[in-house]
Amino acid sequence: MIKKGTAFAGGVERRDVHEEETVKTGASGRKALVVVDMLNDFVRPGAPLEVPETRAILPALRRRIAKAHREGELVVYVCDSHRENDPEFARMGWPPHAVEGTPGAGVVASLAPEPGDVVVEKRTYSGFHGTTLHFILRRNGIKRLTLAGCVTNICILYTAADAAMRGYDATVDERFVAGLAPDAHAFALDQMEGVLGVRVVRRPVRSAPRH
Repeated sequence: MIKKGTAFAGGVERRDVHEEETVKTGASGRKALVVVDMLNDFVRPGAPLEVPETRAILPALRRRIAKAHREGELVVYVCDSHRENDPEFARMGWPPHAVEGTPGAGVVASLAPEPGDVVVEKRTYSGFHGTTLHFILRRNGIKRLTLAGCVTNICILYTAADAAMRGYDATVDERFVAGLAPDAHAFALDQMEGVLGVRVVRRPVRSAPRH
């Protein structure tokens, strides 16, 4: 059975900020793979907020999820789930997307959650803000996270920032994240690595062919 963040009227469970404890780093602990926003409304061609690069990372991310299952990592899907007239659409200038209860808010079929995976719904950029993610990770003794999905300079970056501020050891592997534009993608990787202390694994640079 797929586990899901505890729900209440109007969204997922919200815990008082003073109840959130910083995770103590240094011990090994369990690991988690956090897959962010790999949803139909971001991935499908012609989707309301299409991120074409998401389709390029699908094969590698599918293999990474399979590896996590084999090795006993907790797999957590963190998914946009907006209200129909979510203020974020007007405030941030986004087209309506990932509206709760619609097909567009579902995880793409090729990455569908499996029994034992966890689904956490979010209303905004960070996977931690106003959600049960920190509680779920803490309850499972998890101190190390790998963040994957989209968008590198938005939801990945802000989730990484909150993870760092809560004391998690976070990794972002460039093979498993997708950006809207190369410059913004590169900026976010630099910020995560240089400012937040995230371990960033860069995509290998292809050498120019010899003549």
